[in-house]
Amino acid sequence: MRYVVIGDEDTVLGLSLVGVFGMQATNAEEARIAWEKALEDKENGIIIITDEVANMIRSSVDRYLFSETFPLVVEIPSQKSGSKRSDLRALVNQAIGVSL
Repeated sequence: MRYVVIGDEDTVLGLSLVGVFGMQATNAEEARIAWEKALEDKENGIIIITDEVANMIRSSVDRYLFSETFPLVVEIPSQKSGSKRSDLRALVNQAIGVSL
């Protein structure tokens, strides 16, 4: 089981430093392609997506969240969102209900 991240350049670069494969998305088309690739790979157990990118393809993300259970999707704040940044581990733990 692998993690994959879809987000802005800084998020993808930062998570790649700890071994998480990532795909950068700067527009809705790139976001849609990255989303589809992440879902196609059955090795991906957790998809981490920034809120900014998720908003670009919100209907696809919401449709998936309300109909599927695997892989797990964790939406994290992007640098531009201005929301309070939480520790990635805490966000994943909250999403799966298990402490990693």
